[in-house]
Amino acid sequence: MIETFVRNGKRTIIIDLSDRLSNDTQDFELNAHKITYKNHKDSIAVTEKFLGLDKSYWPDEEGWAVEEVTLSTHSYTHIDAPYHYGSTSNGEPAKTIDQIPLNWCYGDGVLIKMTHKQAGEEINIGDIQHELKNINYSIKPFDIVLIHTGASKHFHQPGYESMHAGLTASATEWFIDQGVKLIGIDAWGLDRPFDVTAKEAKEGKSQFWEAHLVGRRKEYCQIEKLCNLDQIPKPYGFTVCAFPINITNASAGWSRVVAIFNESN
Repeated sequence: MIETFVRNGKRTIIIDLSDRLSNDTQDFELNAHKITYKNHKDSIAVTEKFLGLDKSYWPDEEGWAVEEVTLSTHSYTHIDAPYHYGSTSNGEPAKTIDQIPLNWCYGDGVLIKMTHKQAGEEINIGDIQHELKNINYSIKPFDIVLIHTGASKHFHQPGYESMHAGLTASATEWFIDQGVKLIGIDAWGLDRPFDVTAKEAKEGKSQFWEAHLVGRRKEYCQIEKLCNLDQIPKPYGFTVCAFPINITNASAGWSRVVAIFNESN
C-alpha cells in the first residue's frame, strides 16, 4: 500500500512494508496463527449477560466488533531482538524486545537489491559491496538496511519459507561493524532456508543459523517478512519507521514497518 498526501506544504509518500495477517495462510504458516472474528451481533450476548443490555439498547441492534488473535511473536512482520539468538550478546544479558532502544528502529533506509539471487543462495560481503558501489552509497551508523530478495511475492503460497536467498554470517557481521543495528529482509528469515542450511550443517559444511548467531557476539536486530520493497523508488533518501510492539521479556515483537519519503513542494 502506498499513500501520498500534502501536509503543511510538504508532500509525503508512505510505503507500507508490512505483511498482512490473514487466516488465508494459517494452514501452512510455520509460526501458527488464528484470527477469530466476532461481529456486531455477537457482542450483544455479552452486554446482555454482563450488563443486562439486550439488543434494544443498541442502535440498529448492532454492538461492537472484536477479534481474538492467537499468534507467535515471530508471526507476521516482526523484529527479532538479540534475546532470540541466545541468552547473551557480547558477554552481557541479551536484550529482549522491550529493551530495544527505539532510536534503532527509526532512521535512514538503504535498499540492497538481491533479486538476482536464487533460493538457497548466499548473500555475501562481496555481493553487498558490489551493490553499494552500483548505487554509490556508503553505509553509515544506524542506517536501516533492507535486503530485497523478491521472496515476499510468495508469502501467500505454501513453501514460501524456502524461496529466498539469505545473508552469510560474515555479511551480517560486516553490516554490524559499520554501525548498523537493524537489518531487514523480505523473506521468512535472514538466514538461508532451513532445508538448505540443515542439510549443510549435517554435512559439516556450514554453521546452522549462522546469520542469527552473529547476534550472540555482536548486538543487532533484524526485521523479517517485509513486503513491497519493489515499490521503493530509490535505494536511499528515505526514512524507515519500524517500532516493535512492547512485549515484556519477549524475543520479538510485531511491527508495522513503513518507508517515508518527504518532498518539499
